[in-house]
Amino acid sequence: MFSSISSLITRIDNSTISDQRKELLKPLKEYLSSKIKQKSVVNLNFICTHNSRRSQLSEVWAKIIGDFYGLNINTFSGGIEITSCNERTINSLSRLGFKIKNLGGENPHYEIKYADNKKPITLFSKLYDDPANPKTGFAAVMSCSHADENCPFIPGAEKRISLPYEDPKAYDNTADEAKIYDERSIQIATEMKYVFGGLLD
Repeated sequence: MFSSISSLITRIDNSTISDQRKELLKPLKEYLSSKIKQKSVVNLNFICTHNSRRSQLSEVWAKIIGDFYGLNINTFSGGIEITSCNERTINSLSRLGFKIKNLGGENPHYEIKYADNKKPITLFSKLYDDPANPKTGFAAVMSCSHADENCPFIPGAEKRISLPYEDPKAYDNTADEAKIYDERSIQIATEMKYVFGGLLD
C-alpha cells in the first residue's frame, strides 16, 4: 500500500464517530463478523442513486481499509440510474494520495491504484445489478437515503444495510467544494476503519 495512504489511515481517529453513527454501522459490523467467522466470501455492494459520489467512495475505502487490516473483502458499487463517476469524486481521491488513470469513454472508467502489488479498483457509474457486480451472496449497503427509499428490494442481497451519507453534490461549484468532498471521503474512511478495525478486537 502506498505510504501516503497507509499513513492517512493510521492517522484517522475513529473516536470522533457519534453514537448515532455507530448504531447505523452496527449491522455492517455484525454482518462482516458473521461472514468472517464462517470463513465465507465477503461481498459488499454500495448503492446510491447515481453511483457517482458516495457509493464510489465507499467502494474504494471499504476495499482499501479491509486490505489495511489484512481482510479479504470484495467491494462493488452501483446505482438505480447510470450517470458517470463524478470528476470531483476522482479529484478528491487524487488529493488523498491515490494514483488515478482515466481510461476514457462517454461514461469514463477510472483505475484507482493504491498499492504497487494490488490490482487497481475500477470505478465507473453502473446499475447495482451490473454484470460486474455479484448476483447473490452480498450485502446491499444503501449509501444514500433516496436510493434506500426508492429501491425497496435488491434481488440477490442476503442482507440490506442502511448507511446514508450526506451528498457532497450540494457544494458543487462553490468555494467549499474540494473541502466538502474530502471531508465526506475521510468520513467514509473513518467509519470503515471503525468497522473493520473492530472486527479484530
